This record gives sequence, structure tokens and C-alpha cells, in this order.
Amino acid sequence: MVSSHLIDSAVRTVPRHVFVPTVPLRQAYADDVVHTKRDSAGVAISAASQPRIVAMMLEQLGVEPGQRVLEIGAGTGYNAALLAHLVGDHGQVTTIDVDDDIVTGARAALDTAGCANVRVVLGDGAFGGPDDAPYDRVIATVGAWDVPPAWLEQLAPNGRLVVPMRVRGSITRSITFERAGDCWRSRDSEMCGFMPLRGIAADPRRTIALTPDGEVTLEVHPEQTIDQDALAGVLDRPRDEQWTGVCLGPQESAEWVWLWLACTLPNTLSRMPLQPSAIDRGLVRSMFGWGTMATTDHGALAYLTLRDTNPDRDAGVGRVCEIGAIGQGPGGADLARRLVDEIRRWDREYRTRTPHFAIQPAGTGDPITGQFVFDLPLNRLAVDWVHGTNRR
Repeated sequence: MVSSHLIDSAVRTVPRHVFVPTVPLRQAYADDVVHTKRDSAGVAISAASQPRIVAMMLEQLGVEPGQRVLEIGAGTGYNAALLAHLVGDHGQVTTIDVDDDIVTGARAALDTAGCANVRVVLGDGAFGGPDDAPYDRVIATVGAWDVPPAWLEQLAPNGRLVVPMRVRGSITRSITFERAGDCWRSRDSEMCGFMPLRGIAADPRRTIALTPDGEVTLEVHPEQTIDQDALAGVLDRPRDEQWTGVCLGPQESAEWVWLWLACTLPNTLSRMPLQPSAIDRGLVRSMFGWGTMATTDHGALAYLTLRDTNPDRDAGVGRVCEIGAIGQGPGGADLARRLVDEIRRWDREYRTRTPHFAIQPAGTGDPITGQFVFDLPLNRLAVDWVHGTNRR
């Protein structure tokens, strides 16, 4: 889904298969991620991102011919090649990655594709690319919990940053930031998911098993307090099922209610991935086939679910689903009720508003304020559902 003719031209011109040479052509040009490197545990740590997400972030970045662009996360080099096409012969792209083999591969692919205006650098992306600064645009193609100072300091006046920022818990949004006095405010944001930044500003996350065989797992982030031992066997406990009366229409995303819950719940939201067998045997009543979102409180677990409001509808009639919550374990019913109350509040007061974000480097200027304020290691993050900015 490409709206800019310049980005459409770049996508049609740059040969993606050159950057993912180990997969068949059909896979190279599918709208899907191509994983290219895994760590010793088999976890993917580098990939060619989904083309739809790539195009969306390029739209956010708003690159113009002749500009200088810094990319954090070289990966296969494909995104840098698209950027090179957009900035043209008079522009320059610097792309950085932390692994020597990734840098070598990206450089070779870019050479094959004839991208002469890209410099591939081996280094920790948190430090940016000081040798080629300042930049008109900075884009991160890795997930970041916080924004390293170098990314902001190396931007030219009127520059723009696009970063997949993990706002809280498992909720990540690709946010476009521009300077506004002594802070940086968002122009827009889009839901996304990326592999985390590695290096000095790494965003460590871990996965815990909610079943002995790992059939159901829970993603855990540094700001969360989750006791794996206290949650042992929680899915075998009696369920408390509660419904909100709040519905999602056909093709309507759950992203906005997830963001609201991530901001309002004390232990925020975690992805709860599962194997299909967990749904098939009735262990979990999930929102989606991949899993759902959940929160915890000591030994209590509450997760989101959906039910069709018209299961007997005619074929072709859009599916409307009501959001519910299922609580299990000691205090699970109360935790599910907290989810239900917050979802109803979002629906009443904030559903039609657009969230706005702001970041401010720690220790600079008068501290920014907002509806929700989170102090990160390097910045203060504010999130506001602003009056008068309706989404519909």
C-alpha cells in the first residue's frame, strides 16, 4: 500500500531479490518478512522487513531529493537502497549495523544493485553516524525503547526522526518526531513490530512459559514486574469471563485500545503468543490465531478475547466482535474487571481521538507534561489523547 509516487517508483526500481538472494523469487517479492540471521538460540535478529511496513515508514520519513539520511540498522541493505533512490545522485545515505557479517552482506548487495550513494558503517547504532552528520532525516529500522541522544543531536534544523518506539510493554509504534522547542513532538504514528536494537542501548526482553511445554508464552520487558513462578499453572485455574459491550467493526484494528491499556495498566500489556493447539483444545480463548495481549498482577493473569456479535451472519457480511477479558489465578477476576473498566473508559472518552507523543531528553528545559508521562533512561515520554484531533 504505497501512496507516494516517489516511493512507488523506488519500490518498483530497486530489485528486492538482490538483497535476499537465499530465498525464491516468489518469497523475495511477497509482502512478508524475510529472516536473514538468527542467534545461537534460534531467535531472529536480522531481517528484510515486510514491504508494506517499509513503504509506510518511508512515507512517514518524507525523504526529498538531495537530502542526507541516516539509517540505524542496515540489515540486508534493501531499505538503504530505497532511500538512495529517493535522495538521488545529489543525496547521501549512511546506514549502520552492529554485526560485521551483516555490514559485509549489505555492502555487497548495494554494490550489486548499483547504489553508489550509500555508505555502510560497522558500529553501534546508538552512537549514530557522526562522521556524516548532520542529517536531514534519521530512520531506525530496529525497535527502540528509548531514543539515544545521538539520533537527535545529529539531525539538522528542521530534521525529522522516524523510530519504531516501544511505548510500553509490547506496544510499539513507528513515530515521526520533529523538534518543538526543547522537546520533540509526533507528527503521526503507526502500529508496527520490529526486532529490538542491539548494542549499548539494547532493549532487552525475555519470554516466559505459561505452560510446561511452552505452548503458551508471555513477553516480558524491563519496566514490567512479572513473577514466572507465581504464574505457574495459571491457565489451569478457573476462568472468569467478562464482556465490555465495546465492539470492533470489520477491519477495525485493536491497536488503539491496546495503546490505551498499555498506558493505563500498572503492569502494562504483554504479547501472549501461543501454539494453535492451545486454541484447539480450549486452553486459551485468544483474540487472534497468533495469540493475544495480557497483563499480570503477581499470580493473576488477565487476557483479551473476542466474540462474534452475529455468528449466524450471511457470508460477505462484515464481522463485528465484542471485546472481552478472561481472568485466571488469585485476583484474576479483579484484574479482568480492571481491563473491562479501562476498555469502556477508552470507548466513552478517547476512542475517536488521536494519540500524540512527545519526548524530551532528560535534564533539559522544563519537564514536559502529559496525560501519561513515563521517565525512560534517556528521555521523558509523554502520551496525550488530544481534544479536537478525532480519528473519525
